[in-house]
Amino acid sequence: MKVLDLQCSRQHVFEGWFASEEDFTHQCSTGLLTCPLCNDGTIIKMLSAPRLNLGATRPAEAEKTPTPETPQSTDVVSPSVEHELQAAWLKVARRIMAETDDVGPKFAEEARKIHYGEVPERGIRGQATPEQTRALIEEGVAVLPMVLPEALKEPLQ
Repeated sequence: MKVLDLQCSRQHVFEGWFASEEDFTHQCSTGLLTCPLCNDGTIIKMLSAPRLNLGATRPAEAEKTPTPETPQSTDVVSPSVEHELQAAWLKVARRIMAETDDVGPKFAEEARKIHYGEVPERGIRGQATPEQTRALIEEGVAVLPMVLPEALKEPLQ
């Protein structure tokens, strides 16, 4: 089993598990491999170092290693923080998918019905044009425009 660090063209970093290098190449060429955050199909392998257990770390080396409490720069997000943010976003997106009804392109119509008490209140999600969204907001309908990862809209293999 090969574990590869992957990145889409939008710079989202994620991990993929493959039976072999050929399996990775086949999945990329057939469009089976997409980014779990944005569904982008342009995927590249990132450089990844093998893990080597060579014994205990010497104290001097341990002191030089940056810790999460001591960031290297204030204007750059570390890869570990970026991975945590991506994981948190996916968790929120999965919860939204699990706890709301998909009303598709009828979102604006359903949101109005809920807002004006014509149907029982419930969590919904769907598609609305920018104009429909602005009109809902102007009417006082509480909406939160957001893009959910396409990969969460289908069962994961």
